[in-house]
Amino acid sequence: MREVAKACHRCPLWRDATQTVFGEGPDGAKVIFVGEQPGDQEDLAGAPFVGPAGRVFDAILEDAGVDRQKVYVTNAVKHFKFEPRGKRRIHSKPNAGEIQACRWWLDQEFGLIKPNLAVALGATAALSLLGKAVPVTKMRGQAIEREDGMRVFITIHPSFILRIRDRADKEAERERFLDDMKQVKRLMAA
Repeated sequence: MREVAKACHRCPLWRDATQTVFGEGPDGAKVIFVGEQPGDQEDLAGAPFVGPAGRVFDAILEDAGVDRQKVYVTNAVKHFKFEPRGKRRIHSKPNAGEIQACRWWLDQEFGLIKPNLAVALGATAALSLLGKAVPVTKMRGQAIEREDGMRVFITIHPSFILRIRDRADKEAERERFLDDMKQVKRLMAA
């Protein structure tokens, strides 16, 4: 499926992206973490969650006792959407049509992995997984059961932590995200 995805033209995002960034992790993982889209470093590397937000994600997973090698990590949208600013490529939020176009790929990943739990990292992931917009900050820490029986745990995207300027606020948000990941670990064991 990863090889087939390399030629994806389901939406216009493929034109400017370096490559398709498909999910990765073991077959049969109990949990799938779903982010928004690849960032600049993920687009260049061809792997999900390897940039600054990925480093925060990895550190917090480790602190929570969740082995990243045993989970599947992917994004709702498989190509990097950005606006050029000089030599930099600045993240641009995917729209509903782009999310819907990539939903087919996400469904394929779910069909192959067959997880017990999906973790929506942020609003775009929640929209993709639930088919409707949900208030992430209000529903954070909740596991919602879809019609097909899949449990979807709602939390923030780790990039949110990176955007907080105040050191105390940043540390408090990191602790809240760590608590979310500890709850995910408990749900994985259930």
